[in-house]
Amino acid sequence: ELTRERLEKIARPIIQRTRAHCLRALTDSKLAATDLDEIILVGGMTRMPFVRQFVAELFGREPNISQNPDEAVALGATIQAGILSGAVRDVVLLDVTPLSLGIETFGGLMNVLIPRNSTIPLKAGEMFTTAVNQQRAMKIKVLQGEREMAADNWTLGEFEIEFPPAPKGVARVGVQFEIDPDGILQVLARDTKTGREKIVALTSAVDVSDEAVEAMIADSLEHAFEDMSERVWTETRLKAEEMLGAVEKAFQLAGDRLPAEQKQQIAGLTSKVREAIASHETPRLKAANAALDDATQELAALIVEQAMTTKL
Repeated sequence: ELTRERLEKIARPIIQRTRAHCLRALTDSKLAATDLDEIILVGGMTRMPFVRQFVAELFGREPNISQNPDEAVALGATIQAGILSGAVRDVVLLDVTPLSLGIETFGGLMNVLIPRNSTIPLKAGEMFTTAVNQQRAMKIKVLQGEREMAADNWTLGEFEIEFPPAPKGVARVGVQFEIDPDGILQVLARDTKTGREKIVALTSAVDVSDEAVEAMIADSLEHAFEDMSERVWTETRLKAEEMLGAVEKAFQLAGDRLPAEQKQQIAGLTSKVREAIASHETPRLKAANAALDDATQELAALIVEQAMTTKL
């Protein structure tokens, strides 16, 4: 015999699992439970007294049970059909992006342009520049997911935009994401110097199964610490490599104007930076970067002075 007590005992673990989803929905929306006007229950199972008690305890208020839970989804679909056909004009239903959208940047990092749970339709963009000298093209790899490293997210598509070669950091490419009311993602990349652009329409940015979304979010939570550690390491390493390149170029420009003792000191610090890179230890590399940065202040001033003198 299936009694109420037995049914609640069976259902309790399943219902308790929804707590995390409810709290995440509040966090993603940047709302507190007290900010909600109503909690509407949908689905026949919500008639269960234990479910209503759970909701009341979680949100601090009794749920709204005025709607028929078996008809609520069909009612919403009917309203949406009315909106699309033009029959309903005083109601707006808003959809959101289930996962973050972005592109891969130098070092294999995920650069988010549209965060998860952003309301659509919307546009978002950012300016990017080149990472190497005489770069002639930039690959735009469009990603979806919640991981810090590009390789751990889903690739929606990729394309290239070409531009005239120039020193690194000179060419600038604007990348814009636009999601239309149907959830179709359109990506535009434009070279600011030539005006050359490419526009690519990708698959729906919102047509992702609940199971896939939950799996990606769970994966990101499981690997959150190691992902962030890898991101911090990569950013620190890129900064160190950039500094090493700048010091080498400054040595060439300074020539004999830099005292030998100071040059030797800086050379020793650059060796420590390279050793720290090889060690893959973020704190060690940060310390080596800081020491080299402090030691090269005078060198930087010398280069600026030399440039000003040459210009005059």
